[in-house]
Amino acid sequence: MDFNAHMGAAAYLLKCFDVRMMFFAEKGFPMGEFARLRIGPIGMKDELEYFREVGLLDSIVVTLQVAGLSQDGSRWRLRQEILRDDKLCARLTSVGGWMDLSARKLIAPPEALSALFGPELRADDFSELSSSLKP
Repeated sequence: MDFNAHMGAAAYLLKCFDVRMMFFAEKGFPMGEFARLRIGPIGMKDELEYFREVGLLDSIVVTLQVAGLSQDGSRWRLRQEILRDDKLCARLTSVGGWMDLSARKLIAPPEALSALFGPELRADDFSELSSSLKP
C-alpha cells in the first residue's frame, strides 16, 4: 500500500509478474522447466499507467495479452490490465525477451515456448517487433 492507502506501484508490477509466471506454469513451463532449460524471460522496459485506485483487500483481475512479438520470438511486448469490478485500474506494458542463463545473452526461445504466444493471446493492436538477436 502507498501513503494514500492504495496499492503501490511495486505491488502492481509484482501482481502482473505473478500472473505471467502462473501462465507459463499452466502451459507446461513452470520455473523448474526454465531452470532445466537454462533460459528465462528478461524484462527490458515496463510502463505502468494508472486509471483508478485499488484499495486494501479489493478483489482484482489481471489479464495478459501479447501486444507484439518478433518473428523469431526473441522479443515480446506483453500488456496486462488490472481490473476491479470490470473497470480498468491500471495497465502494464512490458517489453522483454529470452535469455540464455548460461551464456548470459539473448536468444530465440524453443518452439514450444514460442508457441505459447499464439494468435489467441494477441491484442487487437498486435504488431511485429524487430528481433533481439544481432545478425
